[in-house]
Amino acid sequence: MDSRTGLPVVGMVGGGQLARMTHQAAIALGQSLRVLALAPDDGAALVAADVQYGDHTDLAALRTFAKGCDVVTFDHEHVPSEHIRALAAEGVKLFPPADALLHAQDKRVMRERLGALGAPNPAWRPVEAPADLVAFGDEAGWPVVLKAARGGYDGRGVWMVDDAGQAAELAATLLAGGTPLIVEERVALRRELAVQVARSPFGQVAAYPVVETVQRDGICVEVLAPAPDLPEELAVAAQQLAIDLATALGVVGLLAVELFETPAGLVVNELAMRPHNSGHWTIEGARTSQFEQHLRAVLDYPMGDTSLAAPVVVMANVLGGEPGGISIDERLHHLFAAEPGAKVHLYGKQVRPGRKIGHVTVLGDDLDDVRARAARAARWLQEGHE
Repeated sequence: MDSRTGLPVVGMVGGGQLARMTHQAAIALGQSLRVLALAPDDGAALVAADVQYGDHTDLAALRTFAKGCDVVTFDHEHVPSEHIRALAAEGVKLFPPADALLHAQDKRVMRERLGALGAPNPAWRPVEAPADLVAFGDEAGWPVVLKAARGGYDGRGVWMVDDAGQAAELAATLLAGGTPLIVEERVALRRELAVQVARSPFGQVAAYPVVETVQRDGICVEVLAPAPDLPEELAVAAQQLAIDLATALGVVGLLAVELFETPAGLVVNELAMRPHNSGHWTIEGARTSQFEQHLRAVLDYPMGDTSLAAPVVVMANVLGGEPGGISIDERLHHLFAAEPGAKVHLYGKQVRPGRKIGHVTVLGDDLDDVRARAARAARWLQEGHE
């Protein structure tokens, strides 16, 4: 408990943009989020007042950080499960708990549990030898999707494998390097959807509207809220699926369920147990942002209103462009002059081509108009011109 404010102290392991935006939400609740960052130039470390430095894989650093925190949560899934369990055994309150978070850390564990729960899985198989991958492809049909069971994100750790020859060579290389693997069928994809729910220790849940996520080269470039032309029964089914998973897995905090919409229905792609890129639109586009909701959940506060603040909300990620051109400050000047309704969030990151450095959100009534305005704003920030 913070003696100055009488409010609980929330610690977030990880100093990236998710912690940075969670810090913004914490301010409104009278708090300064405590952050464990790797370096002073981490996005959250640049803005938060209460920052400690240490590696999330170092148990001693985690122990030091947790002292004085009423609850500890995460801005990524990379804290070792054994460290989370060790801290919990010592009396530290951690949300989500290790047994829940494991399903976002290990895709094999996730697929096995989803199957046991009867949730919609693609056909899949663990790959322990190159022959496993080849046999699966021959049975399910080529191409197939090979995934690192741990550690992948933003398209990294995912390989589209076209035939048996490529499969044998790739699997042998990855397995020799110690990468645990699973293989999944390539589903008949109509589009990608996502739904977020928050769950408190008390068991209260709150679901956000289902959104469509648009991917390019394995990176989410755009989120449309609500998902356009999604039948109400399918939207309700997606929200219920997310609520059921959060409850069954014992999630506390946010759960993002990435989904494939197929001709046969919904299929779970991946899970994340933290604020998520598919929910950045909620800062301006929902009555309660995902970041405030995550704090409410881990503190066991009642959940906030998840309804839309406008009929249409579009979030466009801002990716780093090529070096040169006018400064980011000049780009903001031009953008705000042309699009005063655009809300910009920059993450304090060094610019590298293709790296997520921020996002832009636009609200309105007409999907095509709002989508075009958001895309134009993001492109201006990336390239310095329309």
